[in-house]
Amino acid sequence: KLMKTAVLIIDDEVKLRSLLARLLRLENYEVSEAGDCQSGLKLLSQQPFSVVLCDVKLPDGNGVKLTAEIKQKYPDTEVILLTAYGNIPDGVQAIKNGAFDYLVKGDDNNRIISLLAQASAKAEKAFQQKSSMLTLSGDNKGFQSIIGQSTAIKRAIELAQKVAPTDASVLLTGETGTGKDVFAQAIHQASSRCDKAYVALNCAAFSREIIESELFGHKAGAFTGAIKDKKGLLEEAHGGTLFLDEIGEMPPELQTKLLRVLENGEFLKVGHTKTQKVDVRIIAATNRNLQQDNNSDQFRLDLYYRLATFSIHLPSLNERVEDIPLLADYFIAQFSARLNKRITGMCADFIQLLQQHTWRGNIRELRNLLERACILSEHSVLEVENLPWDFHQNLQQSSNGMLSLRDMEKRHISRMLEHTQGNKTRAAELLGIGLTTLYAKIKEYSL
Repeated sequence: KLMKTAVLIIDDEVKLRSLLARLLRLENYEVSEAGDCQSGLKLLSQQPFSVVLCDVKLPDGNGVKLTAEIKQKYPDTEVILLTAYGNIPDGVQAIKNGAFDYLVKGDDNNRIISLLAQASAKAEKAFQQKSSMLTLSGDNKGFQSIIGQSTAIKRAIELAQKVAPTDASVLLTGETGTGKDVFAQAIHQASSRCDKAYVALNCAAFSREIIESELFGHKAGAFTGAIKDKKGLLEEAHGGTLFLDEIGEMPPELQTKLLRVLENGEFLKVGHTKTQKVDVRIIAATNRNLQQDNNSDQFRLDLYYRLATFSIHLPSLNERVEDIPLLADYFIAQFSARLNKRITGMCADFIQLLQQHTWRGNIRELRNLLERACILSEHSVLEVENLPWDFHQNLQQSSNGMLSLRDMEKRHISRMLEHTQGNKTRAAELLGIGLTTLYAKIKEYSL
């Protein structure tokens, strides 16, 4: 995943390239540079970039042709072409080859930053959409990947282990961030379908039209842009398992089509008139009360009963407080290895504060918090000062050198900005606050 907005500049004019790179770094972009096509393609093969700013005339090739090659190999990367001459045919061909836009050096300088922001936003959106639809192989861990010794989580695991060997549909319920996707994968791995595909779709991530096309597939000519037949995720999951996350967000008209799949294994591609058969096991997940949604006509009751052939409720983190140290140890080991740090554990006060906290975001919130703590830690053991400032609201100030809440917040934000090298978007994400809030805090503390 792109942790920062990474931009690659391909231009053989060193002074111009360096000036543009400095300007973009001031805008908190992560910038790499190349002087020709070959060097640019090499960098693209080594790391992902959101946007490529590319000159048209290069020592070993042409930027218009290079655009087509980049888009073929890296379709989610956006390309903005730069030229010293306003050549209209080149501009038309560049757009045909997949360029995001075409700028004339000098004439369009004021547009570069705004255009770059638009292109990077498009690239990131494409990445997020792709990451929300995953096709996973059989290499994932099963129930051994579920961490916890509490009665609540053991009960959920026991139920999942009982239903896994069957072909029964499963409905996973519980708050956001409780690990429903982990349970779905574990059920698949423990089933007779484990050697077949596991396909996942987040129903809340797309519009009705996109969900219908992605789930059921479409016939060439079914709508504008449908230039060839497309397999849907149901076909991709044939013989295996389809995980539908946030099923409560599925539009009512698509609920009817899904019910048909559950009842007789048949579905209809968009634009097609002939039904197809499919053998797939459905695991669905929701953080909503689907029976209650039925009363407001948001979710079909007959579909609910088909999905909930076997229902498993996953406990919130607040219901399994005794599991927090185990989960924390697991995440700390992950992050310390990734950050190349030797963090071996947590002090007693740190653990106590974790267990006293109200976890509205559940395991996802815990994971995010521990990533921040590991980033900020300068010792082998996580200390209380490594926790976000809001964890200290209930602590009494004392004369033993404990920082005030205001000082703790200022220090925490400052260190996070230092870690992200001034990338405010990434800093806000790690801090768990909005970008507008971060800007207000920067101004308040004169950071």
